Amino acid sequence: MLAFARLSVPCQLSAAQDVEMFTPSLSAEQQRELAQRLTVFLSHYSHLSDSYIIEFFTEDLWHTLPSTWQPVLQDLSYPQIADLLLDATYGDRRYSSVWPLSLLAFRATAHALAFPRESRWERGRAGSSVRPEEFLENQSQSSLLGHIFRKHVKPKKQHEIRKLGMLVKQLCDHTDCKTVVDVGSGQGHLTRFLSFGLGLSVTAIEADPALVAMASKFDRQLLWVLEKEKQKKSCSSHFSVTQPCPHHVTGWVNPKASWEAFTKQLSAAGCVGESPPTPSGPSKKRLRGSKHQGHVVQTSISPGSTDSDAHVTSQHQLTTTEPEEASSVCQEGAHPEDNSLQGHADFVLTGLHACGDLSPTLLRHFVNCPHVCGITSVACCYMKITTKENPTPPGLIEPPTPPAPGQDSVPSQFGYPMSSWVGGLPGHQLSYKAREGACHAVEDYVRRLREESKLLVTHCYRAMLETFIRDTRPDLRRAGIQTIKKAHLVPFTEYARLGLSRVGLPPELPLDLERVEAMLKQQGRVVVYFSLALLLAPVVETLVLLDRMIYLQENGVDSQLVPLFDPHFSPRNFVLVAQKPR
Repeated sequence: MLAFARLSVPCQLSAAQDVEMFTPSLSAEQQRELAQRLTVFLSHYSHLSDSYIIEFFTEDLWHTLPSTWQPVLQDLSYPQIADLLLDATYGDRRYSSVWPLSLLAFRATAHALAFPRESRWERGRAGSSVRPEEFLENQSQSSLLGHIFRKHVKPKKQHEIRKLGMLVKQLCDHTDCKTVVDVGSGQGHLTRFLSFGLGLSVTAIEADPALVAMASKFDRQLLWVLEKEKQKKSCSSHFSVTQPCPHHVTGWVNPKASWEAFTKQLSAAGCVGESPPTPSGPSKKRLRGSKHQGHVVQTSISPGSTDSDAHVTSQHQLTTTEPEEASSVCQEGAHPEDNSLQGHADFVLTGLHACGDLSPTLLRHFVNCPHVCGITSVACCYMKITTKENPTPPGLIEPPTPPAPGQDSVPSQFGYPMSSWVGGLPGHQLSYKAREGACHAVEDYVRRLREESKLLVTHCYRAMLETFIRDTRPDLRRAGIQTIKKAHLVPFTEYARLGLSRVGLPPELPLDLERVEAMLKQQGRVVVYFSLALLLAPVVETLVLLDRMIYLQENGVDSQLVPLFDPHFSPRNFVLVAQKPR
């Protein structure tokens, strides 16, 4: 490990946190009972979670609410919506009128069924802000992360890689495993922290070759900075890397492929295998004095294919614009294949915000592959999860090359539900819209409500525009307008002009101004309705993640769901942690 990096990572998890993170929080019976309650509740209010706010006027959504709810909700101020509806921790609720019991029960049940989004140490924290305490001194630089890991990294990602990296290291310690496979690694920010900061042997796999190239470039820059630090401190005897550099792989992980295909994909890249491929670059002897800065491999493998079917391109990146001094930072004699998972060694899987079906795929590989001993899974983009009702949702990532006939040998599996228990519950189905809503940032919306942000008018603007679009083109429903910059700062007529042109309608389409004014007066109702639907977002996310916990339990593995990140800063803040029984 780097002596410098060790000083740059001052945070260590306490023993109390260690116990909580790796102790199952719910028994198998409690998990199944909670899933049953969730499905009953969500199916009863599916008309809310499945509704589109842009259809507020066209579908008259306000009058779909119970008649007893409408009078007490329609005159709420924005801060009242935050305090009385969305904030589960708010303790000084004051009502201007008596709320019906059904509305109180709806709110209480939604809060009670959802997993808490703040850790036990942060729960009830006074003066919660948008940024965690590590950014109080400098809003863009974490005080708990060394500067070598902050370069090119936005504050949100700094917070995430530090917290997740420490948890992965803790899991590795629990499993006596020093090898990690980071799937969906992007530009390699987490990979670098795990490797250079925490001394782990890391293989990073990413589908986008441009991101892999960027990750390798950032690795070189980090090594160059470390070499300059070494020269500045003049302490070369205490400054060395005892782990090889990160191993970057360009490859697409096919959700329909088996775990054998996944390990073959890594094996073809020289990351897993009993006999690693002969390096195509310089020998170890030459590398000792070279400018070797990393290893990039491109792989593409389809379900059912063999090692010989894989397309593999190996490139040793031996040229760099950084000074020659950077060449000696890696461990002397280190070779790219030294960072491999040789002999089918055990490894820990991790995925930071693995999109759509990628997170379920990693969980299945964890369960089925005997070489994966632990996993930390942080999910996102629930709307891109495949379901039996919607096997090809919008935004689904397709393979770079279609599989050959007969290669899809793995039985059809969907991202939700994963568990047999949830799949057998009546009303377990979650629509695309419900899952899309589960990706919304509740804490951020609460902040906007309390600040009475002008941005809140955009919901009403888009719903109003939908009425005029359908007046002209009844067949054009929920057309993609995309974000109109600074829409909240312009009058609706200007917003409509910009929006109409984006769907191929005349920008100067005549608008009934009296109708425009009448709809604008209902802006408060639009925000209230959206907030009611948003109240269900954490409940939907809870069911999706609980289904994964039950899937693991059905396969003999206990798990823990940890609200690891600050939800005010990183909305998808849950990490599912599991290790196989010894």
